[in-house]
Amino acid sequence: MDWGWLVDFKVPAWELILRGSAMYWFLFLIFRVVLRRDVGSVGVADVLFVVLVADASQNAMTGGYVSVAEGAVLVATLIGWNLLLDWLAFRFAWAYRLVEPQPLLLIRRGRVQHKHLRAEMITLAELRGQLRQHGVESFDEVKAAWFESDGQISVIKREDGAGESVPKRPLHR
Repeated sequence: MDWGWLVDFKVPAWELILRGSAMYWFLFLIFRVVLRRDVGSVGVADVLFVVLVADASQNAMTGGYVSVAEGAVLVATLIGWNLLLDWLAFRFAWAYRLVEPQPLLLIRRGRVQHKHLRAEMITLAELRGQLRQHGVESFDEVKAAWFESDGQISVIKREDGAGESVPKRPLHR
């Protein structure tokens, strides 16, 4: 029985690592800069998009590999970059800013920041829905609302409505 399909390298390991690294950083930049984030959770269209991107980028990463060992090297490269970025983001503020988008102020003292809604393509209906989930009926009840890096909206309600200052930056690293 021929076990070559399991361990033979048709493409050198260094080439797989280089290709995997190049595609990882290309996709990272696309997802981080172009696509940004979305309100709420991942939808069916998002999953489909990720699957299609993965399929389209496979050949660029692999160079036509055929063995399990080559696939393992490629997967290990992608996991390695991901773990390294997570560790760097945990350890260094500059890396955290690179990896995680800054929270975006959507409401300040009851006033909707329409420019920020447009930048993230959030409709007023979506914003109102998120506020209702926080028990808020009116924009006037909101001291500040932030669009977080994970797509969730955090809300700070007004206590008395009089002259409250809104923090310029939310609590984060």
